[in-house]
Amino acid sequence: MKFTYTARNNQGKLEKGEMEIPSEHDLAQYLRSKDLILTHAETQNNKTENGKKTIKLPWLQRVSAIEKIFFTQNLQVMVRSGLSISVALKTLAEQTTNKSMRIILLDVQQKVDRGIPLSDSLAEHPKIFSELFVSMVRAGEKSGKLDEVLLQITNQLRKSHALIAKVKGALTYPVIVIIAMLGIGTAMMVYVIPQMTSIFQEVNATLPLPTLILIETSNFLVNNGLWVLLGTILIVVTFVQFIHTKKGKQNWHGFLLKLPIVSSILKKINLAKFARTFSSLLKTDIPIVQAFQITASTLSNVLYREALVQTGEGVKKGVAVSNIIRGYPKLFPPLIAQMIAVGEETGTLDNILEELAQFYEDDVDRTMGNLATIIEPVLMIVLGFGVGGMAIAIIMPMYSLSQSI
Repeated sequence: MKFTYTARNNQGKLEKGEMEIPSEHDLAQYLRSKDLILTHAETQNNKTENGKKTIKLPWLQRVSAIEKIFFTQNLQVMVRSGLSISVALKTLAEQTTNKSMRIILLDVQQKVDRGIPLSDSLAEHPKIFSELFVSMVRAGEKSGKLDEVLLQITNQLRKSHALIAKVKGALTYPVIVIIAMLGIGTAMMVYVIPQMTSIFQEVNATLPLPTLILIETSNFLVNNGLWVLLGTILIVVTFVQFIHTKKGKQNWHGFLLKLPIVSSILKKINLAKFARTFSSLLKTDIPIVQAFQITASTLSNVLYREALVQTGEGVKKGVAVSNIIRGYPKLFPPLIAQMIAVGEETGTLDNILEELAQFYEDDVDRTMGNLATIIEPVLMIVLGFGVGGMAIAIIMPMYSLSQSI
């Protein structure tokens, strides 16, 4: 297959190129021999090894985390029971109700039947099976402990899914309240306030400053509503494009790590994911430098990703992990460095990281549980100021009119 790829050199710079090579795994190994780390690869001609076009998945039918967990859990049981991988894949394809997952599993099963390793077959579907997933399966194949590795992947997916679900659940309430506030406020300014304005104009009353501000704001929205909408869309699109650039992503993620409440939550989530992923990779006997690279790709914050890539480069030069981690005090608290140092000295780094992951996951769980309690009073205060200010601006001229009658 012909691949177009992006790779990172020792200085952290990205290099792009093209190469004809059997699989993405072979491409990654070749680039590694040239001191390059593969970060992205795709087939240039969009064809598989037998010359046919890659499979097309049903539109808008995604493979959820729950379905991946079901897949790994059942595959692990079947492999442990002595069932061949090909038969297990075919059985799971028949059981799943997700059309996309069924197509993918049948494709993987056909490749396995042709003698292609399971890990390489899964790597053909990077949008479904991540680099972490494929690397752990590959390590399980090499060590002959595929069932144990699949069990670790299942636990990894469960913990990651639970963490994301907690965050989404905690943020749902405040997001709905904020959207409702903005919607009701806009409706008031566009439909209700103009009706009040006409009454004040009829009596030719002298209006107080808060009422004048409210009326001018309402008139501006009514007369320039389309431009306001287009301007808002333009700002949002520009902002989204900016934070997807390298510089923009660094600035945005750095800003988030400085916000009072958000910073604490983001740090705990990234630390939990780092500890859980890195621990799982160490248990599969994947080289520690490669484990850092894979772990970095799973984190959402670019500053944490860059720190882990640099940590991997430092380990390659013989520097202890704990010493490198201490160089990032704003990202990794002293507890992390101390626990990692203990793990390095005792040879139990994977177990200690697993305990750290559990600690931060429990901490995130508690924080998310209390988040609604923390945010609700703030939302009520903001809502009170908005409604109260609007009410005062409307009532003040009415009170003046009633006094003058």
